[in-house]
Amino acid sequence: MPAVHQLVPSFAPRDAVGNHTLQVQGVLRELGVRSEIYVADARREVASLCHRYDELTTEPDTWLLYQASTGSPMADWLLGRPEPLLVNYHNITPAALFAPWEPHVGVELEAGRRQLKALAAPTRFAIADSTFNEEELLALGYEATAVVPILLDTKTFEKTVDERALARLRHTGTVWLFVGRVAPNKAQHDLIKAFSVYRRVYDPDARLRLVGGSSSHAYWTALVDYVSALELEPYVELCGDVPDGVLAAHYRAADVYVSASDHEGFGVPLLEAMHHRVPVIAYATTAVPETVGYGGVLLPDKDPATMAAAVHRVVSDPALRSSLVAAGERRLADFDLATNRKRFGDLVLGAIGR
Repeated sequence: MPAVHQLVPSFAPRDAVGNHTLQVQGVLRELGVRSEIYVADARREVASLCHRYDELTTEPDTWLLYQASTGSPMADWLLGRPEPLLVNYHNITPAALFAPWEPHVGVELEAGRRQLKALAAPTRFAIADSTFNEEELLALGYEATAVVPILLDTKTFEKTVDERALARLRHTGTVWLFVGRVAPNKAQHDLIKAFSVYRRVYDPDARLRLVGGSSSHAYWTALVDYVSALELEPYVELCGDVPDGVLAAHYRAADVYVSASDHEGFGVPLLEAMHHRVPVIAYATTAVPETVGYGGVLLPDKDPATMAAAVHRVVSDPALRSSLVAAGERRLADFDLATNRKRFGDLVLGAIGR
């Protein structure tokens, strides 16, 4: 029986790459392929599902599948392994977006891109989760590539709503929502700019809620100071990480999901918003247009007045809002898990000659 073992730098629950890794393992095992998960770092909740990568032993008819999303000593270690290599690429944030805020993270991201380039030569086949990511692989010298969206089980979006949280979050004014790590590349500062314009021009009682843990203490602190300088403390909430039930309440209480992110390799929260019937407005950059497709409003720039006007147009026109919600539900169906699992499995079997 052949083996395709996955190598993951960081393995965590409630993480898009982590959930994808588990889906891939399920696909491979259903096809009769042995598959274990080897990690450099794992959260306690999933530690029983994986092994340390330095515990991997060389066995016949074994392939390695690297889940590439950041810099890691694991990538350099892979260069010295005898097994044939596959790569699944989820994008690495450009170091220039992070380094001014967190120099050590910038170093890690720069290393990740160097490693990704070095892995091109030994890689037999690479799968990217967006065309945007595939284009990066081709530019780095990867020769055999394909695109399969992240293996996303949309049923995981359906969480029991925390009713107490929902009661607290309900608001008579317009509620903007963004879900994602508080990080420079997510550009929450640009959302705050646009929201400030929206309050002055359209709805002084509006609220902006930024949900997600911090990947940069310096950037988080700057956002807090920026909100204070604009005198928006009562109106902008940095919520941090929240439990599943509270996250569901945030989506239920939101009138619109707005993204000003500068860099996305895919964009799972955009689809999560569609699942929760929240209309999506997003800056059309990197893989965002590919993810949103016809399911939301895509803006060619992040001019604050333009973003504010787009939100006003959506929330003030019930027919438009309803059409966007319906379009989002149709778009979400395009990421059918069974279809993408089959395509991923077929590509891996073809790559390993089965």
